[in-house]
Amino acid sequence: MPLFVKRNKTPLGIYIHVPFCRSKCHYCDFYSLPCKERNEELMDRYVKAVCAHIKETGPLAPGYKVDTIYFGGGTPSHLGSAGLSSILAEIRRSFDVDVGAEITFEANPDSVAIKLLQRLRNEGFNRVSLGVQCADDELLKTIGRPHTFAHAVSAVDKIRRAGFTNLSVDLIYGLPGQTMEGWTDTLERVMNLHPEHISCYGLKLEEGTPLYNHQDRFRFPDDDAQADMYTTAVELLSARGFRQYEISNFARKGLYSRHNMKYWLGGEYLGFGPDASSDFAGKRYKMVRDLEAYIKGINQGGQVIDEVEEIPLRERAGEYIMLRLRTLNGISGADYERRFMLPFAPLEEALEVQKGYGNAVKAEDGRWRLTPKGYLVSNAIISDLLNIQDTTQPIRRR
Repeated sequence: MPLFVKRNKTPLGIYIHVPFCRSKCHYCDFYSLPCKERNEELMDRYVKAVCAHIKETGPLAPGYKVDTIYFGGGTPSHLGSAGLSSILAEIRRSFDVDVGAEITFEANPDSVAIKLLQRLRNEGFNRVSLGVQCADDELLKTIGRPHTFAHAVSAVDKIRRAGFTNLSVDLIYGLPGQTMEGWTDTLERVMNLHPEHISCYGLKLEEGTPLYNHQDRFRFPDDDAQADMYTTAVELLSARGFRQYEISNFARKGLYSRHNMKYWLGGEYLGFGPDASSDFAGKRYKMVRDLEAYIKGINQGGQVIDEVEEIPLRERAGEYIMLRLRTLNGISGADYERRFMLPFAPLEEALEVQKGYGNAVKAEDGRWRLTPKGYLVSNAIISDLLNIQDTTQPIRRR
């Protein structure tokens, strides 16, 4: 009788980029196609192309088990439940999906209906990421959001009635004309909706967006004001039971975003859809940023990959520092040296200096982490560490 040994598979994330929106927000530079009226024909061609892409890719990952699936955009809920369900079904047919996989879809408050939510919950989606951004209706209008805060309150009610118990809410601070009082009001009103997860992102003006092009019309909170808003968010959320596990992310009951943690901890993931990125089997690549070109490439066997690169080990080491220092996990000297064959001592000397400033701490397990104060100057700290790393020589093993 043959003896079969069960081998552990490598965890894998899957990201689906859904490029459809009701309208384009004034700060958004993600690839999306605003279409107030649903273009059923185009959406159907998109779904078929993504499913075909998934089907042909699945056999290339026999040693992997999918433990997170994330539908981002764009506005995935604008695609509708039939399209999202079809794509999820193809993922399950083509990949080995863990029974406890985290399956998330992004939604806007104006684009969720109870029937859509109920079907997606029945199909196996178990996490919703709701783009609320702020509680001030006038400010929402200024940044081009197609909803009010009342829509957000109604959406949360529908999400709960549909059976979802893992809800994340996205917020932005540093918006034009936003005050500390307005930001605090947003935090309080959102916390009163009792989400399991809250993301707080500082506004970044992206070149080419309407808000960037017309920034002279607005008065934005300066760097100090944004820093105060960030610190206020950390304090208020902590007092209400949210644990900060990454610079911009806070969760209750350990319900952090398992999918996004793959990016920050250097896990592998595959992206499908136009402009989707992948980091798989040692290579990083990106799909074409054009829906029609993506559909044509899939259907006719043409080129759909726009960029591809093999990441050198030293660059991976830099990413380890840059990404992990964003998280509560931090970085380990022993882990760093084992993975990348580079000395950690010069980096530790710099972290000791930051510890003196109150920007970093060394835990009992030996891992270095940034403090909330350190997160505010994380770019400068990480840049310093990367410059030091560039001067180090590989460890020679005897």
